Amino acid sequence: MEQLAAEVYDAAPVAVQERMVSQLVGKIYETAPVTVRSKLILHLMKPLGVLSLVAVADGIFANIRFRNGWPDVQVLPDDVKNVEPQDVVALTHYAQQVSLHVLDGLANVVMASPVVATSAATALLVHILIQRKRADRRAEQRS
Repeated sequence: MEQLAAEVYDAAPVAVQERMVSQLVGKIYETAPVTVRSKLILHLMKPLGVLSLVAVADGIFANIRFRNGWPDVQVLPDDVKNVEPQDVVALTHYAQQVSLHVLDGLANVVMASPVVATSAATALLVHILIQRKRADRRAEQRS
């Protein structure tokens, strides 16, 4: 099944691929423990400026950002309680539009938790991220 999903991903247009990644991150977020949820949100927020954060998910991520100083942003358990999976899907989608490298390191975030690392959504996401990284390297070598 994972191989079939990867083939569908590879054959899809870029916009569809981005939506697939966003949905996978949302699925992982939905089942992740609070500590992993916090790390996911923080990782996805980092490349976004204040205006971007205001525009996503009714500003829920901007509220997290404004509660802290920027370089020291922390996503607390109380923050996570207010963030729904669809909010993370929107954040992931928006972050992909802003930064080509936002997904770099995301595999490390999800694989750090044994609970999350064993899910099918995580396996597929990591596979996709590895494939994207390889494709990026090949493209850089050709340039």
